[in-house]
Amino acid sequence: MRKKSKTNKGSIIALNRRARHDYFIETTFEAGLALEGWEVKSLRAGRVQINESYALIKEGEAWLFGAHITPLLSASTHIIADSTRTRRMLLHRSELNHLIGAVERKGFTLIPLSLYWKRGRVKLELGLAKGKKAHDKRATERDKQWQRDKARILKSSR
Repeated sequence: MRKKSKTNKGSIIALNRRARHDYFIETTFEAGLALEGWEVKSLRAGRVQINESYALIKEGEAWLFGAHITPLLSASTHIIADSTRTRRMLLHRSELNHLIGAVERKGFTLIPLSLYWKRGRVKLELGLAKGKKAHDKRATERDKQWQRDKARILKSSR
């Protein structure tokens, strides 16, 4: 039986593919999420979307806005499920201080990159990012296409 590496993320729940296209990701952080029971059940079923979500820091705490977790039909009847509620992110104080400095003074943005399981807990990969201009996006696409073509040429020449 093969051991999993420590850097390997557990099973991925949701990805924000658009984030790497629209932003330069400087650094990434791993944050926990404060969730309710019905949200965890929905995550296990894969009913989550983080494409249009973003993170803000308010009053010294990090919050996740716009993440859409669709409640299951079998959710409890005595709980009113709000699918787009604001969720608190769990970070160490030193990480929060670093993020506060980068966002307020240096003009960075906090972007959720992926949602995954780690040791039975839900983790959010958070990117400290700056926005790309249109010409930057075109250059990135050109580089990706060249890498694909180069690999194809090398493969066919063997």
